[in-house]
Amino acid sequence: MVTPAELPEARIPLRVSYDHRLGGRWTSLTGGGRQWLWTGPEPGRDQVTPGDAFVDAGGLEECVPTVRGLPDHGDAWSRPWQPTGTDTATVECTDFTLTRRLTDEDGVVVADYRLLAAPGYRFVWAAHALLDLSPAARLVAPAGTPTRLYPEAADLLPEGAWPAGRPWHTADWPTPAGLPLERFGPDDGTAVGAVLIGCARLQVVDGPDTLTLELHCANQPRATALWRNLRGWPYDRPYRSIGVEPMLGTVFDLAETGFEAATDAAGPGGDAAVVPASGEVTWQLTLTAHRSPGGDHR
Repeated sequence: MVTPAELPEARIPLRVSYDHRLGGRWTSLTGGGRQWLWTGPEPGRDQVTPGDAFVDAGGLEECVPTVRGLPDHGDAWSRPWQPTGTDTATVECTDFTLTRRLTDEDGVVVADYRLLAAPGYRFVWAAHALLDLSPAARLVAPAGTPTRLYPEAADLLPEGAWPAGRPWHTADWPTPAGLPLERFGPDDGTAVGAVLIGCARLQVVDGPDTLTLELHCANQPRATALWRNLRGWPYDRPYRSIGVEPMLGTVFDLAETGFEAATDAAGPGGDAAVVPASGEVTWQLTLTAHRSPGGDHR
């Protein structure tokens, strides 16, 4: 007799929707009757202009050339994108041009990117995906991955554990500095940001469903950013939001890219992606989904 746990996982075709008018934002990622993208509570997303404060409307936002810092969540999310071909759109920003082709052929979501800028231009890019996950969901990444904790985690560590004068504290996944960041619940009133250095492929497991995100890019630093907000932010009206964000670069704020210790190396290119002599950087993000008949048995 074959038990459910012994049955093979079935690939679930994914479908993606997006809005070029509103920063190229991914508005929907569905498969097997499930919506993977979370919808945020903040109004006014359709009224933003370049330089405005970020509006947490959910979905997946294209954050470049920074996430935190200035401009808030980058310069691309607040600008209209212009269609330039089938499934392709381009946004012109102050210092760069970004083109994206986004498809869901054969049920696999593929986003191909091309950034044009002056050689030597430094940037951070993140696919700022806010996911609709249950408190039982978890993040599966390679054990031992160096993970940068950001200052909002300082109060969760033992007294004196946060290194003085540093913008982050690095420890190993899945429990950096003793924090069980691989779990997305139950809600406990905390909010933590982290970056998994060098992690270009990971899985989000929620019950029987698994979402796999994989980033391909040659000769640039890759990582995955994590925003685990379990009703700890914003302080005056906290809500729950989970960000799992494949990225180029290894910091939230481009202004932090000069702060790298020899024991905290970021990998090829340092903390930021750097445009080579050709004047362009290309990369690809793929998303696939699977469903297990036996539930979460990993």
